[in-house]
Amino acid sequence: MSNVALPLILASASPRRLALLQQVGIEPDLLKPTDLDEAPKRSELPRSLALRLAEEKALAARGWALGTDEWVDSFILAADTVVAVGRRILPKAILSDDAIQCLRLLSGRAHRVWTGLALVTPRGTLRTKLVETRVRFKRLSGAEIDDYIASGEWQGKAGGYAIQGLAGAFPIKLVGSYSNVVGLPLTETLGMLEGAGYAVRARWSEPFSRGV
Repeated sequence: MSNVALPLILASASPRRLALLQQVGIEPDLLKPTDLDEAPKRSELPRSLALRLAEEKALAARGWALGTDEWVDSFILAADTVVAVGRRILPKAILSDDAIQCLRLLSGRAHRVWTGLALVTPRGTLRTKLVETRVRFKRLSGAEIDDYIASGEWQGKAGGYAIQGLAGAFPIKLVGSYSNVVGLPLTETLGMLEGAGYAVRARWSEPFSRGV
């Protein structure tokens, strides 16, 4: 039985995650970002951090929803993306120096992008999944790094870059989900939603009926 009529809460403030869901015809009924300490724990691995934060975000939003009448019976989707070189977790770049250090480290090297997915069903069941994408950058010149920093696209991005923008010119090899690097692995996310009973393709015919 489909639960498409039940609300979907996206526990994220990321415009990239929202845009990716909208790209495949899913419009969350509510955006409910959570305020969590995202610092890794001592000796925490990148993959463990991504999954833990996704779970904590989903459960925090679920706790809020349980205190309401309107949102108590909702699907709650959360995700967290971590960029890492080996065991080293790269920061979400806030200052230009953060982004410069990240890009210098990534230049000419392979890195991994991990996204933890967490879905809480209306019955309170927690489902999780971890998705990995491997990316190798070309060797970046000082001028390329300087020009990218000047663009401002790095701000707030894990690893100091946004692959969907100008930094799309940097990878020479990508193995795995491209949308995972953007911030939400679509195939896996839709699989989780569909497996939980959410009709992910229910609105696919609507653009055509509107003549888009």
